[in-house]
Amino acid sequence: MHHGKIFSLTISFLFSINLFSQQAAIQVLESGKRISLRGLSVVNDQVIWVSGSKGSVARSTDGGKRFEWSTVPGFESNDIRDIEALDEKTAIIMAITQPAAILKTTDGGKNWRKVFEDTSKGAFFDAIDFADAKHGILAGDPLHNTFYAATTSDGGESWQLSDWKMGNANRFLTKEGEAFFASSGTNIKMLPDGKNFVFASGGKSSRFYNGMGLDSLPIMQGGNSTGANSIAVFASKKAVVVGGDFAKDSISHNNAVLIDFVNGKNRFRVPQTPPHGYRSCVIYLSEQQLLTCGTS
Repeated sequence: MHHGKIFSLTISFLFSINLFSQQAAIQVLESGKRISLRGLSVVNDQVIWVSGSKGSVARSTDGGKRFEWSTVPGFESNDIRDIEALDEKTAIIMAITQPAAILKTTDGGKNWRKVFEDTSKGAFFDAIDFADAKHGILAGDPLHNTFYAATTSDGGESWQLSDWKMGNANRFLTKEGEAFFASSGTNIKMLPDGKNFVFASGGKSSRFYNGMGLDSLPIMQGGNSTGANSIAVFASKKAVVVGGDFAKDSISHNNAVLIDFVNGKNRFRVPQTPPHGYRSCVIYLSEQQLLTCGTS
């Protein structure tokens, strides 16, 4: 589900990290380009990849001191909504739309190959995530009232659409107005085992999936702009989901859920003090420290 409240995760992330390290200054790494940054992938302290509008991709190999910018040929009018970098030379990008496509580079962005494409009417990719150098998953807007996902086990060289019709198909059917938000590319996570994954949907219905079916989340829902936006997982034993209402981003209740995985079931808890408004991304710094950002 695509909405316009997408912002530069790079600036928000750097600002928050500086707060934790008690540094007073924010260092501007790049400015002046008329590009909306949409994706961010940090390989290590030196290698950083970003992606955005107008088919733009940038890479730094010196910790952000200098970025090499390029435009993906044939995708100059497409948004590169998410990027997953596997190393200094290898990255996977997700382009929307018409067509919705996944491309891969193995030479630092000099050349890109299309490795997956969906030309179906309504095909729109929302998020992509990798557990390691081989196993990844993509989430897209529902098609035919069914959750849309594709997986890879060879580093993004080939992708297979998930066949939700295997087994109990009803658990993968979407409800009216339910979809994924493409706000930060973090509403689906491939777990470290490279096989299982979790996701959080949003919209008029907001639900959580962890391999045992879909459970309704105790988070704001009921409207097109409400619901879960981002999920983070810690050690495959607990998770946190954040969201709210991006159209009314100052509302500071029903916008976060803590989840414990207990005996194959989800145990939901609501924070005593929730985040201060709508939040579109969340990560674990440690089991007790979390970082979240948003527009309010």
